[in-house]
Amino acid sequence: MMRTLSLIFMLAVLMAACQNNAGGEQQASNETNEMEETAAPELKYTLTPFTASTAYPDAKIASVNYAAGQFDFGIEGETYELGVQTPDAGAKMCANSAKGQHIHLIIDDQPYAAKYESSFAYEIPDGEHYMLAFLSRSYHESIKTDAAHVAKAVTVKDNGFEATSDIEAPMLFYSRPKGTYTGAAETEKVMLDFYLANVPGFGTEHFVMAEINGEVHKIDTWQPYYIEGMPMGENTIKLTLVDKAGNAIDTPLNPVSRTFTLQEEQPAG
Repeated sequence: MMRTLSLIFMLAVLMAACQNNAGGEQQASNETNEMEETAAPELKYTLTPFTASTAYPDAKIASVNYAAGQFDFGIEGETYELGVQTPDAGAKMCANSAKGQHIHLIIDDQPYAAKYESSFAYEIPDGEHYMLAFLSRSYHESIKTDAAHVAKAVTVKDNGFEATSDIEAPMLFYSRPKGTYTGAAETEKVMLDFYLANVPGFGTEHFVMAEINGEVHKIDTWQPYYIEGMPMGENTIKLTLVDKAGNAIDTPLNPVSRTFTLQEEQPAG
């Protein structure tokens, strides 16, 4: 009698264990299905870090003056020169300026002006503005050093600087892409480049959210990127400087967006 009861008890334990195991497997299966259902959608566009570029450690904007509608930049450095081709331009597989290296001048959130000489005429409306100028390679990549850029809050009156001061707030300036890109050499890989001013802790405390035609990519390293997969026609990129919680920083000119065009090579007439 005791042996029979023992066998019955053992069978009951085994059945309970099997039921628990089946329940656990079902729960795991349900959790897997839920994870698959909530997985992030496949991205249409890819962002790939730019290949290492020619360095210009001694490139420097030593001075900048603006009077009577004329900018005068003091450019120093033995390795950097305006108007010449950057040596690795042919290997970059992206749009390159035939006019060579240049200054990117950005006023507020407007598209940059490319200037290939250190002195040039340029009109700025009277009032308060933010100005960024940086030295660029011939393929439009910024030189991201303290010496190679100037970022100022400026007061303009009668086409001249009435007052200037350092920018104290963290700020993001949009540089590339812009304008029109033509042919496979320019449209298959498009460079995304932006400039940060007074942004400490980038990648830990601050980030950039890049919306490419509405598709969001989080950027945690300040460097240029190749964008691939964009369609022919108009494309729009919006850049937003955010905190580590993903909230837009309450700072001037944030966010900033630009619409540009990709087009196929036109057949020779």
